[in-house]
Amino acid sequence: MGNSKSGAVSKELLEDLKLNTKFSETEIVQWYENFKKQCPTGRISKEEFQNIYSKFFPESDANTYAQHVFRSFDTNDDGTLDFKEYIIALHMTSTGKTTSKLEWAFSLYDVDKNGYITKSEVSEICLAIFKLIPKDEVGDLPEDENTPEKRTDKLWKIFQKGENDRVAEGEFIQVLLENEEALHLIQYEPSK
Repeated sequence: MGNSKSGAVSKELLEDLKLNTKFSETEIVQWYENFKKQCPTGRISKEEFQNIYSKFFPESDANTYAQHVFRSFDTNDDGTLDFKEYIIALHMTSTGKTTSKLEWAFSLYDVDKNGYITKSEVSEICLAIFKLIPKDEVGDLPEDENTPEKRTDKLWKIFQKGENDRVAEGEFIQVLLENEEALHLIQYEPSK
């Protein structure tokens, strides 16, 4: 492996990802090969990401939520995801520690990336989450969270904030770690 081919994952990146994710070297190499096949440029655009994401939610409109997920993983704000950002995204959403997932969730809700979450940002993400929920499942939701507005109000009450207050990352994580209901409210879990 002394002189690695240009099509192979670099040793530095491989070591970095092994250190920062729970993926094995074999898994990372397999992910990289698939990534290069799907994205020969080495980058995924927002549109490509939305197409991939929408396949996970065929019964609903995943575009708005996918845009927010994409924004939260595009750490260098260049409008694309490179392989490292892609693998970190996979790790955070699938196998990451609870605190890491909550840090990611905070970045998802922090729409303007200013380090705080406002009620309007919570509302924006709740609206995007509602677009993920198939129409036939909305009726099964509890009465006090069966609209984006009600879900926003319920979550904001848990944070015990006024209309114009804001929530910092540490507070967000602490509240979610201590409150199972809040954890449920920040996401959509498909029933199937």
